[in-house]
Amino acid sequence: MIKMEDIIREGHPTLRKVAEEVAMPPSKEDINILQSMIEYVQMSQDEELAEKYDLRPGIGLAAPQINVSKKMIAIHVHDVNDTLFSYALFNPKIVSHSVEKTYLTTGEGCLSVDREVPGYVPRYARITVKGTTLEGENVTIRLKGLPSIVFQHEIDHLNGIMFYDHINEKEPFTLLEEATPLDR
Repeated sequence: MIKMEDIIREGHPTLRKVAEEVAMPPSKEDINILQSMIEYVQMSQDEELAEKYDLRPGIGLAAPQINVSKKMIAIHVHDVNDTLFSYALFNPKIVSHSVEKTYLTTGEGCLSVDREVPGYVPRYARITVKGTTLEGENVTIRLKGLPSIVFQHEIDHLNGIMFYDHINEKEPFTLLEEATPLDR
């Protein structure tokens, strides 16, 4: 089981590396790691379990955040219509995206960042992601809204990019041209 002490924090070199592709079919070890990642995200959203195991709530986790430099992400998030997007993916890749941008009005946070980082993080409003599930199924997922932002955040981790790398340092709350604000 992954706990908060297993999650590396900003400044750790693994967070700035480009992660390796996972060989297909994945090894038992890779399957176990990805399974434990999705379990962390799900358990962290359960108030009782989060308190019991001292888990910081999260809606996404990338393998580099647990010091495993491999292309694996786990996401468990609801969109505005309360549709659940729960995915554990090997080798996720954004294969297309909208020209239109969006951003969370509340900014973004990260389990690997123990501080508030104010500012708007520009993201694509809509993306299409391809990846392989724990069951070995190749999937294509079309996303918009919060799920789209979460997938982009986690896939950035696979490329050594932190969310605050996207924030305008001089003017972090500059309204982004041609970008639609998203409240959640």
